[in-house]
Amino acid sequence: MTTTQPVPTVADVQKALAGVQDPEIKRPITELGMVKDVAVGPDGAVDVAVYLTVSGCPLRDKITADVTAAVSALDGVSTVRVSLDVMSDQQRTELRKTLRGGVEEPVIPFAQPGSLTRVYCVASGKGGVGKSSVTVNLAAAMAARGLSVGVVDADIYGHSIPRMLGTEARPTQVEKMIMPPQAHGVKLISIGMFTPGNTPVVWRGPMLHRALQQFLADVFWGDLDVLLLDLPPGTGDVAISVAQLVPNAEILVVTTPQQAAAEVAERAGSIALQTRQRVAGVIENMSWLELPDGTRMDVFGSGGGQAVAESLTRAVGSEVPLLGQVPLDPRVREQGDAGTPIVVAAPDSAAGQVLTSVATKLSVRSRGLAGRLLNVSPAGR
Repeated sequence: MTTTQPVPTVADVQKALAGVQDPEIKRPITELGMVKDVAVGPDGAVDVAVYLTVSGCPLRDKITADVTAAVSALDGVSTVRVSLDVMSDQQRTELRKTLRGGVEEPVIPFAQPGSLTRVYCVASGKGGVGKSSVTVNLAAAMAARGLSVGVVDADIYGHSIPRMLGTEARPTQVEKMIMPPQAHGVKLISIGMFTPGNTPVVWRGPMLHRALQQFLADVFWGDLDVLLLDLPPGTGDVAISVAQLVPNAEILVVTTPQQAAAEVAERAGSIALQTRQRVAGVIENMSWLELPDGTRMDVFGSGGGQAVAESLTRAVGSEVPLLGQVPLDPRVREQGDAGTPIVVAAPDSAAGQVLTSVATKLSVRSRGLAGRLLNVSPAGR
């Protein structure tokens, strides 16, 4: 006597699909209205029709593979066929309302009173101190700890974050929302993703402000633990715009041991006095070169980072710590060019360990409740 294994029901398949997340939005496809239809044949063949948010979705193959894997795991399934369709304008509008909570006009979520995201502006007084290298390594190290991390390449003229994180992916636009690509577990956005080739960006202040506003408001970041902004060197338009758009952002100052660089870095940190932002700390980069015999060569002098930390402590009236001293290591540059941060490629290297330590110090601080509405009520009498 032969027994036939029962085939799954449509409800069983829907339940399995609830475990499939959209790769960009990180929410179940069932919750986002992306499941168009499910049909189960008597022989266990399952047909699943899925709506893509946009035509030519760059992650269509991953969605197809994830749906196939989830449904194939059900008992009684013989084959899985996935067909793809594209959402209508009305469906995309509903999706946007779902993700934005019904808010029509985009707002900067990190500037809202209930935001728990820690926002760090990585600043430097001058170029060439390794600010972008520090940014991508901090982001990758935080993501490796399991945090949800985003990076805004706010250095509009000197954008380099996509290369350093090893991605040439472009954002996906869903109605008025921009879905950022990811690399090494980090969501990122850069003006370089919107310009052809290596075309220079020649903009004045108001256009810089608008671009930054779009990066913060129009991009769907999801629930981030940490957002890092790689600022251009100096104290110009972008630094002022960030203070206006995200007033709760904290400043990380990157400098080298060289006294001349340290003096310029102090000015970058002192902008906090005018913008009323908190200075989270100082990171000294290129601190020394370790020689084969174990001795250290102070290629760029010494003491700059500590001097900046002490000066800013006096200026702002509260402690500004020296968070770490990152030694010179050719692999930092090499891995940046290769698109794999050293904290990922060589975490046990001296530079990798210091950068990971700094990331840990910045990420272990719990997300505050200041300004958040708490669901409490007075005790009954």
